[in-house]
Amino acid sequence: MLSKNKIKYIRSLELKKNRKEAQAFIAEGNKLVGDLLGCFPCKLIVATEDWLKNKPHLQAEEIIPVSHEELSKASLLKTPQEVLAVFEQPQSNFHPEVLNHSLCLALDDVQDPGNLGTIVRIADWFGIEHILCSAGTADIFNPKAVQATMGAVARVNLHYCDLHTVIRNAAAAQIPVYGTFLDGENIYRQELQPNGIIVMGNEGKGVSDSIAALINRRILIPNFPEGRPTSESLNVAVATAVVCAEFRRRECF
Repeated sequence: MLSKNKIKYIRSLELKKNRKEAQAFIAEGNKLVGDLLGCFPCKLIVATEDWLKNKPHLQAEEIIPVSHEELSKASLLKTPQEVLAVFEQPQSNFHPEVLNHSLCLALDDVQDPGNLGTIVRIADWFGIEHILCSAGTADIFNPKAVQATMGAVARVNLHYCDLHTVIRNAAAAQIPVYGTFLDGENIYRQELQPNGIIVMGNEGKGVSDSIAALINRRILIPNFPEGRPTSESLNVAVATAVVCAEFRRRECF
């Protein structure tokens, strides 16, 4: 039986301050929970009998069988599935040397959890294993962000850091730092390196002035045909996908 205190605990993890204190996060749904089991220590599983009977070797600190009605009381989703789990947050451990041989993303105050989760999923698709996040970037363990990753949060490492200092040091070491700007050079005509940092900016303001001053490769995703009146900008997750696809295309062809 799911107690009122347990429901209160689960729902409290919707708030960042509570997640930080507990060092925990929520995942919901058959596929998402299934993808994360074995990747992060599991503190709690709340699931229907039907879901549990097909998982005889589950490893979690606590497993609570429930009815669909009980699950709906704890769930943060409008349409709960068969399982909800609470996982332990992983510890970030970023080594700048990675930038010498790998392509990383940097998010400068990307604030929408859905955008963040989608960007993590895009990074996973294109083999980008590290994302550097400013303090103003949404929390990856926000339940909406976790859901949007579709399990990619298990394979992509997010590091919340002093983004200005990390990028300044990278630029000083002659590591390529890319950023998208309306006055940048057409990405399809510019030389792209297989390592470095790709900076993506805030949904409304773009890349901040302090970060923009450090970027040594300004790129543009051109509209088609060039010069045609069009939307002011692309959604940040869509832009991330376009940029990452072009970087990887250069490595393949």
